[in-house]
Amino acid sequence: MLRWIARRRLAAFENAFGYNASYMYEMLDVSWPAFLRFSQAAKLAQHREDVPLDAWHAVKIAAVLAEDCGPCTQLVVAMAEAEGVSMGVLRGILEGDEAAMGQDAALAWRFAHAVLAHHPRADSLREQVIACWGKRGLLSLALAMSASRLFPSVKYALGHAHACTRIRVGDAEMRPVHHIPA
Repeated sequence: MLRWIARRRLAAFENAFGYNASYMYEMLDVSWPAFLRFSQAAKLAQHREDVPLDAWHAVKIAAVLAEDCGPCTQLVVAMAEAEGVSMGVLRGILEGDEAAMGQDAALAWRFAHAVLAHHPRADSLREQVIACWGKRGLLSLALAMSASRLFPSVKYALGHAHACTRIRVGDAEMRPVHHIPA
């Protein structure tokens, strides 16, 4: 019965975001305990306190791009659109255009890239993040960044990866920039 409910929820998720969750169905079929734990990890990706929506999504997009260049990135972008992040900001994040993404998203985007690259600049950016949004904001960004990388990593490991694809923002398609700035 619980698996049936989980399948219905996965189907609703797929329909809501146009996403292929086949790797999650496989997980559900192979190990109920693993599926439950993975589902709980998804809650980390939803935690946001004291940080602006644009900044939070900038970190999530930067993190998922570090692991994926296709459907998982499209999913994160679709979720950001659904929550009200403007198409201009999303395009700016995907293109690495800090002026277009705005001040908050640009700070979070630079921070995410520095952390993902283990760059020494992460220390000074961390201090800027704390100055803007406090320790709860920093924690929100850290959890969003880490959790966003989990999904494509598991998907790739299970053999459900797809080739790089263009990302749709609104009615336009674009190829995201994958570089990590120094």
